[in-house]
Amino acid sequence: MIHPHPDLRLPGPLAEAAVRVIPLGGLGEIGRNMMVIEHAGQLLVIDCGVLFPDEHQPGIDLILPDFSPIIERLDDIQAVVLTHGHEDHIGGVPYLLRHKPDLPLVGSQLTLALVEAKLREHRITPYTLTVTEGQRERLGVFDCEFVAVNHSIPDALAVAVRTSGGTLLHTGDFKMDQLPLDGRLTDLRAFARLGEEGVDLFITDSTNAEVPGFVTPERDIASAIDKVFRHAERRVIVACFSSHVHRVQQVLDAAHKSGRKVAMVGRSMIRNMGIAADLGYLHVPAGTLVDFKQLGDLPDDKIVLICTGSQGEPMAALSRMANREHPIDVGPADTVLLASSLIPGNENAVYRVINGLMRLGAHVVHKGNAKVHVSGHAAAGELLYCYNIVRPRNVMPVHGEWRHLVANAELAIASGVPRDHVVVVEDGVAVDLVAGRVRVAGAFDCGYVYVDGSSVGEADEALLKDRRTLRDEGFISIVVVIDSVTGKILAGPTISARGFAPDAEIFEEVRPALEKALLDATAAGVRDVYELQQIIRRQVGSWVGRKIRRRPMILPTVIEA
Repeated sequence: MIHPHPDLRLPGPLAEAAVRVIPLGGLGEIGRNMMVIEHAGQLLVIDCGVLFPDEHQPGIDLILPDFSPIIERLDDIQAVVLTHGHEDHIGGVPYLLRHKPDLPLVGSQLTLALVEAKLREHRITPYTLTVTEGQRERLGVFDCEFVAVNHSIPDALAVAVRTSGGTLLHTGDFKMDQLPLDGRLTDLRAFARLGEEGVDLFITDSTNAEVPGFVTPERDIASAIDKVFRHAERRVIVACFSSHVHRVQQVLDAAHKSGRKVAMVGRSMIRNMGIAADLGYLHVPAGTLVDFKQLGDLPDDKIVLICTGSQGEPMAALSRMANREHPIDVGPADTVLLASSLIPGNENAVYRVINGLMRLGAHVVHKGNAKVHVSGHAAAGELLYCYNIVRPRNVMPVHGEWRHLVANAELAIASGVPRDHVVVVEDGVAVDLVAGRVRVAGAFDCGYVYVDGSSVGEADEALLKDRRTLRDEGFISIVVVIDSVTGKILAGPTISARGFAPDAEIFEEVRPALEKALLDATAAGVRDVYELQQIIRRQVGSWVGRKIRRRPMILPTVIEA
């Protein structure tokens, strides 16, 4: 059932009438979602998102899917289907369209509006096709039907892909809230109808597969948010995703009810909520929304701020407030509401922000101490419900870490899907659907692609290792000037260090041994600058490891004179 990557070879040619599914992101991680479907020489892409870096990737802005398995086949792509407007599903689109700007984008009204706004910043004008639930579109050899699903953003869609080699149903991100704020239910009737028709491969969201039961309805948290507003003494600062329209709507309603004014902070928040309001997905009570600059004219107990940073992102507004690097000076009696779930891997960053805010005297309300957020992903009971109405022949869990994928696979098996019809793979592993059965066909080399400032794909693991070493261990610089003819040391070694607590005088201990090693080497005829630098690196590295028990970056420089 489980097929990790390392021992697999490149997949061979796709058999006639078969369908190949290649995940390029989103498996083994929460983010970077991208799926490629191949049939009859044509490709269909579903989603193209980003992953946000963690503390092990210092300096990195975004992490993209690896496009290399399809980069030579861009002309074969019939369309890029986008299931919804979250960054982990649309954030990578500008980088894909850099390679081929005329790739058709297909999605719902809100999803495409969010993508188009993002693409304008990259100076790309896309070709788009707006679809709605119940609509069918022929995209090359792929007959796609779009199905309404409920999620934490409006206008989310699942997509059924019919081909001559079989029918695939990709849920995108979804849950089965029976009392959705916008009245838009997950269309279980369509799921059942597709199940009666026959779903050969069910590709399902796994994020909450370990969570028993059903996710709490969004409506149930409105009273908790109202309570926070009623008890807040001064300002209320709400942090949530910049695309979480439903949560922003609840905050606006609670603010209006309590007589407070709301200002939005952060470019992405202002942009996305402006789009949602213009399209009718966000309803702003009259007189509630004000410009940030007007807050100085209002008393603190009449102010609500909505900002980004609920995941502890270092450059987001909330993190900067916690570090006192933001114009908003958080202080005693302020209430900070984190209206989001913790994305796995972000726990330390989020708790660091919470601790920073509480140190400043703020009262912090989060999912751990109040019922102020519910997940946008189906829990185990909802997944089982779907398996029972779809009755798929084969299952491929997606969107989750390994523990989520495996838990989802076990749910499928418990519902009656044969174990050998359930495939758990990681990014890059190609899965073929042949005559109604799935099998692993091989794997593409599929790694992380880092956006590092203005560069895309140039940063690699070696660079990140150097950054981690500089951050965690410090560095030592050694400069030596030698006579190019005799090899005699003319100046130095001069030793400088950063990131060490001990005094600089401690390095006097290693200087005699270093000088002797260099003299011995030059006496033996070593004149190559690189070899001499390696001698310095080994000598100093060995000493600092024994003496200080650190492994710093060592930067030797040998100058010939």
